Amino acid sequence: MYYRTGGTLDREDMKKMAAEKAADYIKDGMIVGLGTGSTVEHLLPKIGEAVKNGLDITGIPTSHKTKKLAESYGIPISTLTEHPEIDVTIDGADEVDPQLNLIKGAGGALTREKVVAYASKKEIIIVDETKLVQQLGSYSPVPIEVIPFGWYPTKLIIEDRFSCMAELRKDEDKPYTSDNMNYILDCEFDGIGDPRELERNLKEIPGIVETGLFVDLVDTVIVGTREGIKILER
Repeated sequence: MYYRTGGTLDREDMKKMAAEKAADYIKDGMIVGLGTGSTVEHLLPKIGEAVKNGLDITGIPTSHKTKKLAESYGIPISTLTEHPEIDVTIDGADEVDPQLNLIKGAGGALTREKVVAYASKKEIIIVDETKLVQQLGSYSPVPIEVIPFGWYPTKLIIEDRFSCMAELRKDEDKPYTSDNMNYILDCEFDGIGDPRELERNLKEIPGIVETGLFVDLVDTVIVGTREGIKILER
């Protein structure tokens, strides 16, 4: 389904278009999961404006960064302990395949994003058209969150078992640390034929907390394209 627009759009325009369309899915009284990343950052001011105009929602952020941004826009925030069931979550993605499976985690929040997605009645993903791929792993590495203890043997096992290149994510000259105080390995695969099987096999390895493969978790993908909004449904 397309919602067409005129003019020439760059990537940020397309992200903003998708984010603003996603805001239409948020209704009064909802518990709303708030994802992490550059596309979601276009969504938060739109929600904040609606809240100022009387929209009554509660946000469940997937990262410390999203929590701070949401609060700065006046969005009420709570936790999964208080609201273990979420009406709708809106999040971004690094890659989306034709089955609406994803690679996520460039923003470092993959574990919390997956927990929130799993607790959601509806998961909506917002992306620009460059994130659509025929096969996951075409361009983006798969982030894998690992405990700091033993991260290097975990890296070697992943590389040996799956014939990929795993690189420890860095923050300047130190290991990047997630909000869960874990490390992230960015793993480059030469395409992923069966993301479900890969995720299952990866999570058998001790030390792996979560992967950035999101399989069968998405209901709707809203894509900002140069031709307008495209909506993909599972």
